[in-house]
Amino acid sequence: MRPTTEEVGESCVIGYIIGEATPSEATFLSIKPPKLGQYVVVEHEEGELLGMVQALISGSVSLSVDVHDPRVVERVRRLGDLRDLYVKGKVKVLGDVETLSMPRSPPQPGAEVRLASRRVLTRVFSFEGSGSVRIGTLISHPDVPVYIDVNRMVTRHLAILAMTGAGKSNAVAVIADKVVKLGGTVVIFDMHSEYTRAKLGGLVNRIEATVNPAYMTATELMQLMRIEPHYHVQERLFRRAYREALRRVTAEGGSFVDHMERFLESLEEAEGLSSSDKKAVASLINKIEGFRDRYEGVVDHRADDIVARIRLRAANVVDLGHVDEEAADVIVSHTLRRVLTERKRFILEGRGSLAQPVFMVLEEAHILAPAGRDTLSKYWVSRIAREGRKFGVGLCLVSQRPKALDPDALSQANNMIVLRMVEPTDQRHVQQASEALSDDLLAQLPSLNVGEAVVLG
Repeated sequence: MRPTTEEVGESCVIGYIIGEATPSEATFLSIKPPKLGQYVVVEHEEGELLGMVQALISGSVSLSVDVHDPRVVERVRRLGDLRDLYVKGKVKVLGDVETLSMPRSPPQPGAEVRLASRRVLTRVFSFEGSGSVRIGTLISHPDVPVYIDVNRMVTRHLAILAMTGAGKSNAVAVIADKVVKLGGTVVIFDMHSEYTRAKLGGLVNRIEATVNPAYMTATELMQLMRIEPHYHVQERLFRRAYREALRRVTAEGGSFVDHMERFLESLEEAEGLSSSDKKAVASLINKIEGFRDRYEGVVDHRADDIVARIRLRAANVVDLGHVDEEAADVIVSHTLRRVLTERKRFILEGRGSLAQPVFMVLEEAHILAPAGRDTLSKYWVSRIAREGRKFGVGLCLVSQRPKALDPDALSQANNMIVLRMVEPTDQRHVQQASEALSDDLLAQLPSLNVGEAVVLG
């Protein structure tokens, strides 16, 4: 059943399609000028189309750019005959008002353009269902609430991008709160300790930024101990000590790092060790001591596995405010790896501690997954972006410096919430990652107020 004319638009026509049009874009000549960003309904043979006004231009036949004499302008103004004024606009077609399916043919010249009614906009943007959350209202229609589908957001990933102070943290808080109230599980990597005292769907489960080396990979520990991969002798001996410590912790318990250090000390005293190996062992022992000093508050051999500390159906905040970027990278990558591993285990084997999907929010994503530089987190962000959909692991990348964020990671976020953004390079970086962000929408980003956003996806 098609919507009635009353449902589709307001009673007054605001313009007509003119010139050449495509199935996705058309130009109209306005009778009653709309506002930039307003939603309109365009007459079409396949059914009414919903569109958004993404460009406006006004002009006058009498006062064209060919007028070079100011006295002509003064005479026209005195006569007060402004009947030859016109306003032209560009409409971006969003789809059929009923299904949002894109038309197979363009609107015809002369087709009516009407303002979209509240009923039509509510039908499109306010789909209240068991898996939807309200994130705000339409700027052009404050009485129309906007809902997003949580399942699609998690499976297709999300990016929240804006300059500092534009409302990123509030957007994260709103979404996390709503997801938890729906019974979902959220994990926020909090780089500045912003969310630890928030009430996101209830009391927040604060997770200390501590890791037990016994649950870490050799590569993660090498990163923390600053063992360079190209130091091949050190790496070989380190991996040997790692395997021995893992065996001893499993058999005897105790501190993983202590077992490593004791093994290296016994190796240093062993006969038959080459001078280069002895030198490498001594260097490794020094690096372990430096590791203890640097990360005394981060590494805890008594800590549970990070996944065991995640509370289901709650907002979990990993507080990274007191650790440096290197440690944050290790903790985040370790958590991403463990969550993906446990979700795979649950889906494929029916066992494991994560029995429901997890939505992972990475604040300061440009630090954890930077452009032009490899990090441990960047690798796992890429893995989850590719595989997470199948196993119920969603990503949300939050950044005030999109140009510093890895473009491959950003392009994997099929949903975006873009708040105020002034820096042209940041704008272009976002546009390259999302075909839905047109030049005209891009031009509106600097004029957005705090809390206002362009939502894509």
